[in-house]
Parts: sequence; C-alpha cells; structure tokens
Amino acid sequence: MKAQTEQRTGLLYGFGAYGMWGLVPLFWPLLKPSGAIEILAHRMVWSLAVVGVALLAMRRWGWIRELLRQPRKLALTTLAASVISVNWGLYIWAVNNGAVVEASLGYFINPLVTIAIGVLVLGERLRRAQWAAVGIGVAAVLVLAIGYGRPPWISLVLAFSFAAYGLIKKKLNMGGVESLAAETALLFLPALGYLLWLGAQGRSTFALDDPGHSWLLAATGLVTAIPLICFGAAAIRVPLSTLGLLQYLAPVFQFGLGVVYFHEAMPPERWAGFSLVWVALALLTWDALRTARRSRARLAEAGASAATAATAATTATTAPATTASEAAVAAEVAGGAEVAGAVHGAPEPPPTVATPARGPA
Repeated sequence: MKAQTEQRTGLLYGFGAYGMWGLVPLFWPLLKPSGAIEILAHRMVWSLAVVGVALLAMRRWGWIRELLRQPRKLALTTLAASVISVNWGLYIWAVNNGAVVEASLGYFINPLVTIAIGVLVLGERLRRAQWAAVGIGVAAVLVLAIGYGRPPWISLVLAFSFAAYGLIKKKLNMGGVESLAAETALLFLPALGYLLWLGAQGRSTFALDDPGHSWLLAATGLVTAIPLICFGAAAIRVPLSTLGLLQYLAPVFQFGLGVVYFHEAMPPERWAGFSLVWVALALLTWDALRTARRSRARLAEAGASAATAATAATTATTAPATTASEAAVAAEVAGGAEVAGAVHGAPEPPPTVATPARGPA
C-alpha cells in the first residue's frame, strides 16, 4: 500500500514537472522587452540563489569539496554548463520569436538523437524497432526541411544539445539540485558580468520603471528550480520507464500552445513531418514497454528457478532416506539453477525512452 502511495505521489510530481516545462512558453514572452541573452543571464544568476537556499535548507555541501578535488569531473561540469546554456538561450529566443512549434519538435526528436548518440559515441547496439524508429525520424527531418525550405535548425540544435547534455550528465552522475548548483555557480560570474555591462551601457531592462518586470526576471530562478525539484522527487518514486513516457508531455503541451495559442502556421508538409516523428516515437515506446515486460519475465523465471533449487537442496539435506542417485539429481537441479542465475544475472533496468537529466527549457 505504501509503495502504491509513493508511486502515485511520484506520478503527480512527474506530471507537475513536465507540465510546468510544457507551459513555460507562456512565461518567456512576459519578459519582453528583455532579449534572450539578458533573460538567460538572469536565469543563471537567480537560479543559483534559489538552489543555494535549497542546499542551505538540506545542509548538503560535502559534494562541493569532492567536485573541486576532481579536475575531470569539474571539466565535465563546465562542459555541461556550456551546453545547457546554448539549449536554454536558443529555446528562449525561439519562443519569443514565434518558433514554439519548431522548438517543440526539438524535444520530440530528442529521444531519437539520444539513441543515435548512444550508437555513435558509446557503441551501443540497437534492436530492430529502434533502428526503424531512428530511420523514420531521419525521414521526418527531411520532410520538415522541405516544408520549411531549410533544415529545422532550431529543432536540431535543441535536440543535439540536450542529448549531449544528457550524455555528460550520465558520466557525471550528480544529483539534480547539486548539478544545477554547480553549473549555475560556474556561469554566475560571466552572467553577472554581462548584466552589469548591460546596466553600464544603459541597455538593461531590469531597472525599468515597472517593478513587476524586475520581479518577473528574478522569478526565472524559480521557473528553473521548481520543475527540477519536482522531477527529482518523481525520479526516486516511479520506474524510469514511466518517467521516460512522461517526458513527452512537455513537447505535446508546447506544440499545442504553438498551434492553438500562438497561432503558428502548420501547412500540410509540416503536419506530415510531425506525424512521422510521432510514428517513430510510438514505435520506440512500444519497443521499450515490450522489452521491459521481457525483463520482468526473466526476473520472475530466475526467481522461480532459485526457489525450486533451494527446495530441492533442503529436501536432499533433511531427508535421511535419500539415495545417492536422488541426491545427485537434487544437486544437478541446484547446479542448474546456479547456472541460470549466472546467465540471467540481475535483470537489466527497463529501457527508457531517453529519460532526460533535466526537462526542456
């Protein structure tokens, strides 16, 4: 009962995280006339303030000393901060320049790009369904390129930068709050320096007569941190396969906002390209769920074999009338179970559909 309650709570956190990430296109236009780079700089500065308060409340500071003692890990954190800055900055620019639909496409194709990077960089081997999904995704990009009259570069940069960020985070293996704190701490001085330079040039929008605008810029820290905290709470309560499916909520909401709220054009060739992407994702999801079921079946089979072996071994030990031949049979059964356990081993985790280390935007 407690496990079910925890899972329901995790689902609520997951819906909250991806729902907020999906609705964030409504927030960035409120920050005009601030430009994308100024918004990004404020986001870095105020995010550090928010996560600093969170770390102070949780009293989790030991990771800082450990990070500083590992130059390679610090370098990877710097690289992650640079990559996510590109992702954040381009996303804000896209939303405020009428490209919400194209931005949403970037997060739709992100799982496909993540799989491709896994093959090219990590040497992973794909199943047939995954190869088919990647092929359909490539065809979708070609169709969209024809429809746009150019490659959908916003989508591609967002997808590749976020996939690269996920790869770096996989190697770092840091908690969500800690990683955000480390990344924003590295970006804090450049961001603050840029904001001070804008103020000295008289081009800063933070000091406008409208105090509400300044408060909105400061709220970028909360907009960044709150969904991430919800995501972290969901990640420890629900299976990764479930979390991988929830990630589609964000681009679905973004796409809907782009079409319905921002009234962005969707000619037939664009619908065709998006439809191909959705087919690829449906195939990828089906394959992930099927593989997860097979993993659970192998686990159950291994457990049943181990229980049978234990029963046979107990019978052979406790029964005095057991003949030598019967004991040999029992030993053979036990040995077979050990071999089965060695072959199956611990079940591999259910494959996820490219669960992100952090949500979009």
